[in-house]
Amino acid sequence: MALVLTEEQELLRDSARDFVTNQWDFDWLRKVRGDSDTAGYDPDIYKQMVELGWTAIPFSEEVGGLDLGYAELGVVLEEMGRKLMVTPYLSTVVLGGGAIALGGTADQKAAVLPGVCDGSLLLTLAYQETSRHDPYAVSTAATVDGDGYRISGRKTLVLDVQSANKLVVAARTGGNAGDRDGLTLFLLDAGADGLKVSGGLLLDSRSGGHLTLENVAASAADVVGEVNAGADILDELFSRAAVAASAEMLGGAQDAFDRTVEYLKEREQFGAKIGSFQGLKHRAARWFCEVELLRSIVMDALRAIDEGREDARELACVCKARASDVYRMSGQEGIQMHGGIGMTDEFDIGFYLKRARVSELLLGDSAYHRNQFAEMRGF
Repeated sequence: MALVLTEEQELLRDSARDFVTNQWDFDWLRKVRGDSDTAGYDPDIYKQMVELGWTAIPFSEEVGGLDLGYAELGVVLEEMGRKLMVTPYLSTVVLGGGAIALGGTADQKAAVLPGVCDGSLLLTLAYQETSRHDPYAVSTAATVDGDGYRISGRKTLVLDVQSANKLVVAARTGGNAGDRDGLTLFLLDAGADGLKVSGGLLLDSRSGGHLTLENVAASAADVVGEVNAGADILDELFSRAAVAASAEMLGGAQDAFDRTVEYLKEREQFGAKIGSFQGLKHRAARWFCEVELLRSIVMDALRAIDEGREDARELACVCKARASDVYRMSGQEGIQMHGGIGMTDEFDIGFYLKRARVSELLLGDSAYHRNQFAEMRGF
Protein backbone atom coordinates (compact mmCIF):
# COMPACT_ATOMS: atom_id res chain seq x y z
CA MET A 1 0.00 0.00 0.00
CA ALA A 2 1.30 3.45 -0.89
CA LEU A 3 2.17 5.60 2.09
CA VAL A 4 -0.12 8.46 1.13
CA LEU A 5 -3.44 9.60 2.47
CA THR A 6 -6.63 8.74 0.62
CA GLU A 7 -9.02 11.51 -0.38
CA GLU A 8 -11.21 10.71 2.65
CA GLN A 9 -8.22 10.77 4.97
CA GLU A 10 -7.12 14.13 3.58
CA LEU A 11 -10.58 15.52 4.32
CA LEU A 12 -10.36 14.13 7.85
CA ARG A 13 -6.91 15.68 8.28
CA ASP A 14 -8.07 19.08 7.06
CA SER A 15 -11.11 18.98 9.34
CA ALA A 16 -9.01 17.95 12.34
CA ARG A 17 -6.37 20.59 11.64
CA ASP A 18 -9.00 23.30 11.35
CA PHE A 19 -10.61 22.23 14.63
CA VAL A 20 -7.36 22.03 16.57
CA THR A 21 -6.09 25.35 15.21
CA ASN A 22 -9.29 27.28 15.88
CA GLN A 23 -10.71 25.64 19.01
CA TRP A 24 -7.73 24.57 21.10
CA ASP A 25 -6.20 27.26 23.31
CA PHE A 26 -2.45 26.62 23.57
CA ASP A 27 -2.33 28.82 26.66
CA TRP A 28 -4.39 26.17 28.47
CA LEU A 29 -1.06 24.46 29.11
CA ARG A 30 0.03 27.52 31.08
CA LYS A 31 -3.27 28.06 32.86
CA VAL A 32 -3.45 24.62 34.49
CA ARG A 33 0.05 24.61 35.98
CA GLY A 34 -0.22 24.60 39.73
CA ASP A 35 -3.95 23.89 39.63
CA SER A 36 -4.35 20.76 41.73
CA ASP A 37 -8.12 20.74 41.21
CA THR A 38 -8.05 20.64 37.42
CA ALA A 39 -10.04 17.92 35.67
CA GLY A 40 -7.00 17.32 33.50
CA TYR A 41 -8.70 18.34 30.26
CA ASP A 42 -11.23 20.77 28.79
CA PRO A 43 -14.65 19.04 28.77
CA ASP A 44 -16.00 21.40 26.11
CA ILE A 45 -13.16 20.53 23.74
CA TYR A 46 -13.67 16.82 24.31
CA LYS A 47 -17.42 17.18 23.71
CA GLN A 48 -16.71 18.75 20.34
CA MET A 49 -14.30 15.93 19.50
CA VAL A 50 -17.10 13.48 20.25
CA GLU A 51 -19.47 15.39 17.97
CA LEU A 52 -16.89 15.19 15.20
CA GLY A 53 -16.91 11.41 15.60
CA TRP A 54 -13.28 11.07 16.67
CA THR A 55 -14.01 8.89 19.69
CA ALA A 56 -15.91 6.42 17.50
CA ILE A 57 -13.22 5.96 14.84
CA PRO A 58 -11.74 2.53 15.75
CA PHE A 59 -14.87 0.80 17.05
CA SER A 60 -17.42 -1.31 15.21
CA GLU A 61 -20.78 0.00 14.10
CA GLU A 62 -22.46 -2.48 16.46
CA VAL A 63 -21.40 -0.38 19.46
CA GLY A 64 -21.92 3.01 17.81
CA GLY A 65 -18.51 3.27 16.19
CA LEU A 66 -17.48 4.33 12.71
CA ASP A 67 -15.63 1.08 11.97
CA LEU A 68 -12.65 2.92 10.50
CA GLY A 69 -9.02 2.01 11.09
CA TYR A 70 -5.84 3.04 12.81
CA ALA A 71 -4.82 4.93 9.68
CA GLU A 72 -7.71 7.33 10.34
CA LEU A 73 -7.03 7.31 14.08
CA GLY A 74 -3.43 8.28 13.36
CA VAL A 75 -4.53 11.21 11.19
CA VAL A 76 -6.50 12.68 14.10
CA LEU A 77 -3.79 12.00 16.67
CA GLU A 78 -1.15 13.67 14.52
CA GLU A 79 -3.19 16.85 14.31
CA MET A 80 -3.83 16.77 18.07
CA GLY A 81 -0.11 16.34 18.64
CA ARG A 82 0.74 19.37 16.51
CA LYS A 83 -0.74 21.75 19.08
CA LEU A 84 -0.08 19.57 22.16
CA MET A 85 -3.78 19.04 22.90
CA VAL A 86 -4.57 17.61 26.31
CA THR A 87 -7.56 15.27 26.29
CA PRO A 88 -8.41 11.79 27.65
CA TYR A 89 -8.42 10.47 24.07
CA LEU A 90 -5.37 8.20 24.36
CA SER A 91 -6.42 6.79 27.72
CA THR A 92 -10.09 6.32 26.83
CA VAL A 93 -10.19 5.40 23.15
CA VAL A 94 -6.80 3.74 22.61
CA LEU A 95 -5.93 2.15 25.96
CA GLY A 96 -9.12 1.52 27.94
CA GLY A 97 -11.43 1.20 24.97
CA GLY A 98 -8.83 -0.78 23.08
CA ALA A 99 -8.56 -3.33 25.91
CA ILE A 100 -12.33 -3.88 25.94
CA ALA A 101 -12.50 -4.10 22.14
CA LEU A 102 -9.71 -6.68 22.05
CA GLY A 103 -10.64 -8.88 24.99
CA GLY A 104 -14.00 -7.89 26.40
CA THR A 105 -17.05 -10.12 26.41
CA ALA A 106 -20.08 -9.24 24.32
CA ASP A 107 -21.77 -7.89 27.45
CA GLN A 108 -18.73 -5.78 28.39
CA LYS A 109 -18.48 -4.33 24.91
CA ALA A 110 -22.20 -3.51 24.87
CA ALA A 111 -21.98 -1.88 28.30
CA VAL A 112 -18.81 0.14 27.78
CA LEU A 113 -17.98 0.94 24.16
CA PRO A 114 -21.18 2.87 23.25
CA GLY A 115 -20.36 5.23 26.12
CA VAL A 116 -16.82 5.66 24.81
CA CYS A 117 -18.16 6.48 21.37
CA ASP A 118 -20.73 9.03 22.58
CA GLY A 119 -18.37 10.58 25.14
CA SER A 120 -20.44 9.70 28.21
CA LEU A 121 -17.82 7.28 29.56
CA LEU A 122 -14.12 7.85 30.19
CA LEU A 123 -11.75 4.93 30.64
CA THR A 124 -8.12 4.38 31.47
CA LEU A 125 -5.70 1.49 31.81
CA ALA A 126 -3.86 0.90 35.11
CA TYR A 127 -0.93 -1.45 34.65
CA GLN A 128 2.40 0.23 35.44
CA GLU A 129 3.99 -0.33 38.84
CA THR A 130 7.66 0.49 38.22
CA SER A 131 9.42 3.68 37.17
CA ARG A 132 9.51 2.60 33.52
CA HIS A 133 7.29 0.72 31.10
CA ASP A 134 7.47 -2.95 32.11
CA PRO A 135 4.12 -4.63 31.35
CA TYR A 136 4.80 -7.89 33.16
CA ALA A 137 6.26 -6.36 36.34
CA VAL A 138 2.91 -6.56 38.11
CA SER A 139 2.68 -7.33 41.83
CA THR A 140 -0.91 -6.20 42.38
CA ALA A 141 -2.65 -9.36 43.53
CA ALA A 142 -6.14 -10.62 42.74
CA THR A 143 -6.99 -13.39 45.21
CA VAL A 144 -10.01 -15.65 44.88
CA ASP A 145 -12.86 -14.69 47.22
CA GLY A 146 -15.84 -16.97 46.80
CA ASP A 147 -17.13 -16.54 43.25
CA GLY A 148 -15.08 -13.38 42.74
CA TYR A 149 -11.79 -11.72 43.61
CA ARG A 150 -10.23 -9.23 45.99
CA ILE A 151 -7.64 -6.94 44.44
CA SER A 152 -4.87 -5.18 46.37
CA GLY A 153 -1.86 -3.27 45.11
CA ARG A 154 -0.62 0.06 43.75
CA LYS A 155 -0.37 1.45 40.24
CA THR A 156 1.71 4.41 39.09
CA LEU A 157 1.48 6.75 36.11
CA VAL A 158 -2.16 6.04 35.29
CA LEU A 159 -3.17 8.48 32.55
CA ASP A 160 -6.27 10.58 33.25
CA VAL A 161 -7.08 8.56 36.36
CA GLN A 162 -8.81 11.56 37.99
CA SER A 163 -11.47 11.83 35.28
CA ALA A 164 -11.99 8.14 34.43
CA ASN A 165 -15.36 6.53 35.16
CA LYS A 166 -14.05 3.01 34.76
CA LEU A 167 -10.60 1.45 34.86
CA VAL A 168 -9.07 -1.62 33.27
CA VAL A 169 -6.67 -2.91 35.91
CA ALA A 170 -3.93 -5.49 35.43
CA ALA A 171 -3.55 -7.79 38.44
CA ARG A 172 -1.75 -11.02 39.13
CA THR A 173 -3.79 -14.18 39.62
CA GLY A 174 -0.78 -16.45 39.27
CA GLY A 175 2.99 -16.51 38.97
CA ASN A 176 5.42 -13.83 40.15
CA ALA A 177 6.16 -10.24 39.16
CA GLY A 178 7.90 -10.30 35.79
CA ASP A 179 6.16 -13.45 34.57
CA ARG A 180 4.13 -13.16 31.40
CA ASP A 181 1.68 -15.82 32.53
CA GLY A 182 -0.61 -15.18 35.45
CA LEU A 183 -1.86 -11.70 34.52
CA THR A 184 -5.59 -10.98 34.48
CA LEU A 185 -7.42 -7.80 33.46
CA PHE A 186 -10.39 -6.49 35.46
CA LEU A 187 -12.93 -3.81 34.57
CA LEU A 188 -13.60 -1.76 37.72
CA ASP A 189 -15.74 1.24 38.58
CA ALA A 190 -13.70 4.28 39.54
CA GLY A 191 -15.84 4.70 42.67
CA ALA A 192 -15.41 1.14 43.92
CA ASP A 193 -14.83 0.70 47.67
CA GLY A 194 -11.14 0.47 48.49
CA LEU A 195 -9.99 2.24 45.35
CA LYS A 196 -8.08 5.47 46.01
CA VAL A 197 -6.76 7.96 43.45
CA SER A 198 -3.87 10.37 43.91
CA GLY A 199 -3.87 12.64 40.87
CA GLY A 200 -1.82 15.48 39.48
CA LEU A 201 -0.26 16.84 36.32
CA LEU A 202 2.70 15.46 34.42
CA LEU A 203 5.61 17.59 33.22
CA ASP A 204 3.76 18.34 29.97
CA SER A 205 0.48 19.36 31.70
CA ARG A 206 -1.25 16.09 30.91
CA SER A 207 -3.21 14.40 33.67
CA GLY A 208 -1.81 11.36 35.47
CA GLY A 209 -1.68 9.87 38.92
CA HIS A 210 -1.35 6.88 41.18
CA LEU A 211 -3.95 4.27 42.02
CA THR A 212 -4.15 2.33 45.28
CA LEU A 213 -6.36 -0.75 45.58
CA GLU A 214 -7.17 -2.08 49.03
CA ASN A 215 -9.21 -5.26 48.99
CA VAL A 216 -11.29 -4.06 46.02
CA ALA A 217 -14.05 -6.52 45.14
CA ALA A 218 -14.38 -7.82 41.58
CA SER A 219 -16.75 -10.43 40.19
CA ALA A 220 -16.04 -13.06 37.58
CA ALA A 221 -18.06 -10.91 35.16
CA ASP A 222 -15.47 -8.12 35.61
CA VAL A 223 -12.68 -10.22 34.12
CA VAL A 224 -11.60 -8.96 30.68
CA GLY A 225 -10.44 -11.88 28.57
CA GLU A 226 -9.25 -15.12 30.14
CA VAL A 227 -7.96 -15.55 33.68
CA ASN A 228 -4.12 -15.72 33.74
CA ALA A 229 -4.00 -14.76 30.04
CA GLY A 230 -4.19 -10.98 30.28
CA ALA A 231 -0.80 -10.66 28.61
CA ASP A 232 -2.32 -11.86 25.34
CA ILE A 233 -4.50 -8.75 25.34
CA LEU A 234 -1.81 -6.43 26.69
CA ASP A 235 0.78 -7.42 24.08
CA GLU A 236 -1.50 -6.49 21.20
CA LEU A 237 -2.89 -3.46 23.02
CA PHE A 238 0.52 -1.96 23.79
CA SER A 239 1.68 -2.60 20.25
CA ARG A 240 -1.26 -0.65 18.86
CA ALA A 241 -1.03 2.05 21.51
CA ALA A 242 2.68 2.58 20.81
CA VAL A 243 1.89 3.30 17.17
CA ALA A 244 -1.00 5.58 18.09
CA ALA A 245 1.21 7.51 20.50
CA SER A 246 3.88 7.74 17.79
CA ALA A 247 1.37 9.39 15.46
CA GLU A 248 0.73 12.04 18.10
CA MET A 249 4.48 12.45 18.61
CA LEU A 250 4.94 12.90 14.86
CA GLY A 251 2.53 15.82 14.95
CA GLY A 252 4.48 17.48 17.74
CA ALA A 253 7.83 16.94 16.01
CA GLN A 254 6.45 18.38 12.77
CA ASP A 255 5.03 21.49 14.42
CA ALA A 256 8.21 22.10 16.42
CA PHE A 257 10.12 21.95 13.14
CA ASP A 258 7.67 24.27 11.35
CA ARG A 259 7.76 26.82 14.18
CA THR A 260 11.54 26.79 14.27
CA VAL A 261 11.93 27.21 10.50
CA GLU A 262 9.63 30.25 10.64
CA TYR A 263 11.76 31.68 13.46
CA LEU A 264 14.94 31.12 11.42
CA LYS A 265 13.38 33.14 8.61
CA GLU A 266 12.49 36.05 10.90
CA ARG A 267 15.30 36.34 13.46
CA GLU A 268 18.19 38.59 12.47
CA GLN A 269 21.72 38.50 13.84
CA PHE A 270 24.80 40.33 12.56
CA GLY A 271 22.60 41.97 9.94
CA ALA A 272 21.35 38.71 8.41
CA LYS A 273 18.53 36.23 8.88
CA ILE A 274 19.88 33.41 11.03
CA GLY A 275 18.30 30.93 8.63
CA SER A 276 20.99 31.92 6.13
CA PHE A 277 23.76 30.60 8.40
CA GLN A 278 25.18 27.38 6.97
CA GLY A 279 25.43 25.60 10.33
CA LEU A 280 21.73 26.12 11.03
CA LYS A 281 20.81 25.14 7.47
CA HIS A 282 22.55 21.80 7.92
CA ARG A 283 20.86 21.13 11.26
CA ALA A 284 17.44 22.06 9.85
CA ALA A 285 18.00 19.79 6.82
CA ARG A 286 18.89 16.84 9.02
CA TRP A 287 15.87 17.55 11.23
CA PHE A 288 13.58 17.63 8.18
CA CYS A 289 14.87 14.24 7.03
CA GLU A 290 14.34 12.71 10.46
CA VAL A 291 10.74 13.92 10.63
CA GLU A 292 9.97 12.66 7.12
CA LEU A 293 11.48 9.27 7.92
CA LEU A 294 9.36 9.10 11.06
CA ARG A 295 6.27 9.97 9.02
CA SER A 296 6.89 7.04 6.68
CA ILE A 297 7.39 4.62 9.57
CA VAL A 298 4.26 5.82 11.39
CA MET A 299 2.10 5.55 8.27
CA ASP A 300 3.37 2.05 7.55
CA ALA A 301 2.87 0.89 11.14
CA LEU A 302 -0.70 2.23 11.24
CA ARG A 303 -1.56 0.41 8.03
CA ALA A 304 0.10 -2.78 9.27
CA ILE A 305 -2.39 -2.82 12.16
CA ASP A 306 -5.36 -2.35 9.84
CA GLU A 307 -4.12 -5.03 7.45
CA GLY A 308 -3.32 -7.51 10.22
CA ARG A 309 0.21 -7.97 8.91
CA GLU A 310 2.56 -10.42 10.60
CA ASP A 311 5.22 -7.76 11.06
CA ALA A 312 2.86 -5.30 12.78
CA ARG A 313 4.42 -5.74 16.23
CA GLU A 314 7.95 -5.43 14.91
CA LEU A 315 6.96 -2.25 13.08
CA ALA A 316 5.36 -0.92 16.28
CA CYS A 317 8.69 -1.27 18.08
CA VAL A 318 10.58 0.43 15.26
CA CYS A 319 7.94 3.16 15.15
CA LYS A 320 7.96 4.02 18.86
CA ALA A 321 11.76 3.84 19.07
CA ARG A 322 12.14 6.30 16.20
CA ALA A 323 9.35 8.53 17.47
CA SER A 324 10.98 8.76 20.89
CA ASP A 325 14.35 9.74 19.39
CA VAL A 326 13.01 12.15 16.78
CA TYR A 327 10.60 13.93 19.12
CA ARG A 328 13.29 14.41 21.76
CA MET A 329 15.64 15.72 19.08
CA SER A 330 12.91 18.06 17.82
CA GLY A 331 12.36 19.54 21.27
CA GLN A 332 16.06 20.01 21.83
CA GLU A 333 16.81 21.47 18.39
CA GLY A 334 13.80 23.77 18.62
CA ILE A 335 15.03 25.32 21.84
CA GLN A 336 18.65 25.52 20.71
CA MET A 337 17.82 27.19 17.41
CA HIS A 338 15.59 29.68 19.18
CA GLY A 339 18.48 30.46 21.50
CA GLY A 340 18.04 31.68 25.06
CA ILE A 341 14.51 32.93 24.41
CA GLY A 342 13.50 29.34 23.66
CA MET A 343 13.89 28.60 27.37
CA THR A 344 11.45 31.31 28.40
CA ASP A 345 7.73 30.91 28.99
CA GLU A 346 7.06 33.63 26.45
CA PHE A 347 7.71 31.23 23.56
CA ASP A 348 5.75 28.01 23.02
CA ILE A 349 8.69 25.94 21.75
CA GLY A 350 9.70 24.81 25.25
CA PHE A 351 6.41 22.98 25.69
CA TYR A 352 7.35 20.63 22.86
CA LEU A 353 10.44 19.41 24.70
CA LYS A 354 8.35 18.78 27.81
CA ARG A 355 5.81 16.78 25.80
CA ALA A 356 8.61 14.92 24.03
CA ARG A 357 10.25 13.84 27.28
CA VAL A 358 6.98 12.53 28.72
CA SER A 359 5.87 10.85 25.49
CA GLU A 360 9.26 9.21 25.16
CA LEU A 361 8.75 7.26 28.39
CA LEU A 362 5.07 6.43 27.96
CA LEU A 363 4.56 2.91 26.59
CA GLY A 364 8.29 2.28 26.42
CA ASP A 365 11.27 4.42 25.39
CA SER A 366 13.59 3.77 22.45
CA ALA A 367 15.86 1.43 24.44
CA TYR A 368 12.89 -0.71 25.49
CA HIS A 369 11.54 -1.03 21.97
CA ARG A 370 14.93 -1.72 20.40
CA ASN A 371 15.37 -4.54 22.88
CA GLN A 372 11.88 -5.86 22.08
CA PHE A 373 12.65 -5.75 18.36
CA ALA A 374 15.91 -7.62 18.89
CA GLU A 375 14.16 -10.33 20.88
CA MET A 376 11.51 -10.73 18.18
CA ARG A 377 14.32 -11.22 15.66
CA GLY A 378 15.93 -13.87 17.85
CA PHE A 379 18.86 -11.89 19.20
